Amino acid sequence: MRENEENGKKENVRVVSLAEARETGMPREVLIALHETEGVGRVTIATIFLYGVMKGPGSLRHTGDFLAGDWRDMGLSARQALAAEKSVRPAARERRRSRHAAGRMGAVAYLDDEYPALLREISDPPWVLYCRGRLELLNRPAIAIVGTRLATGYGRKVAEQFAEGCAGRMTVVSGLAKGIDAAAHRGAVSGACGTIAVLAGGVDRCYPPENAALYRELGMHGLLLSESPPDTILHPGLFPLRNRIIAGLSYGVVVVEAARRSGALITADLAIGYNRDVFVIPGQVTSPRSLGALEYYRKGAHPALDDSDIFQYYEYRLPPAATPETGDGEASGACGEEDELRADELLVYRLILDRPSSVDELAVFSGMTFGHLHSILLSLQIKRRIEQQPGSVYHVL
Repeated sequence: MRENEENGKKENVRVVSLAEARETGMPREVLIALHETEGVGRVTIATIFLYGVMKGPGSLRHTGDFLAGDWRDMGLSARQALAAEKSVRPAARERRRSRHAAGRMGAVAYLDDEYPALLREISDPPWVLYCRGRLELLNRPAIAIVGTRLATGYGRKVAEQFAEGCAGRMTVVSGLAKGIDAAAHRGAVSGACGTIAVLAGGVDRCYPPENAALYRELGMHGLLLSESPPDTILHPGLFPLRNRIIAGLSYGVVVVEAARRSGALITADLAIGYNRDVFVIPGQVTSPRSLGALEYYRKGAHPALDDSDIFQYYEYRLPPAATPETGDGEASGACGEEDELRADELLVYRLILDRPSSVDELAVFSGMTFGHLHSILLSLQIKRRIEQQPGSVYHVL
């Protein structure tokens, strides 16, 4: 496995700059081949580049013709050297290109101009990124929105609205997980600046499966992105690696809801380590699903109430805001939407906004009769405020 050969090396290998990598002359096709070679990981590739830097300009120009012995000279083990020799052969590279084409994906290497400039600044940038969708999103100003998979109705609603607003001037980055991530992608996918979903596994497979429809939509109207080659077997160690890309692509990270041990906080910690900003959307201080996020106020995180807080913070780095052609007020916030509801509808809507509920639970919490409650639920569905999901549980839209 790739992780095994990396053990014990990370402290001894420094970051390779773009200028150094290009000066070695390594062809991008060889870099991609090494990235997809079993047993060769990020640290080993860095070691190869540093060997080339030591040997001088153009020293890795002919690596496509190297034999196992040549790879051994650069510090690879016998097993790694044999695998590298096979992987860089023209026939193997052609099979790789055919596989990428069949999967409707492209590959952006660290050596390419299209590689995100902001991602190159982190301490451990990926050597190769696999893409499906709108490649132009990679180098637009971006903001990450992350949070718990076990989101409340409030969290999902806020994440979707926040992402929809941000997508007018910034690309929204998240991880396609259940809960907050999915809500952020849904809110941003039709925005002018779109959304990037960074996957832990390859872009050729959707995870989690319940986000399949969103995955397909993002492949057409957004961008699916991953460091993992196609056909990668998903395992837990890939998720923190995914999180570093989310943080690395973005000016800052917005945390919506996160418990104390939430994986979303890994992304926030990485953002701090990369000298990126962390924003936290306020949540209930009594809610376990908000406590982890709220604690970041003590670490210097910025409060964010809506997209204007983000735009104001990065005003000097963003293109000018587009002037709306009409003043029809369609972009009204949650308060404007709630004003359209009757008092009894608003009561039920807020109950469901707090957490998805069944009819029986709503009857208890609201004190309404079943007949009156059913009529309100029907009205809220017609007004597209809520939806009924399997198990007769109601969720906000």
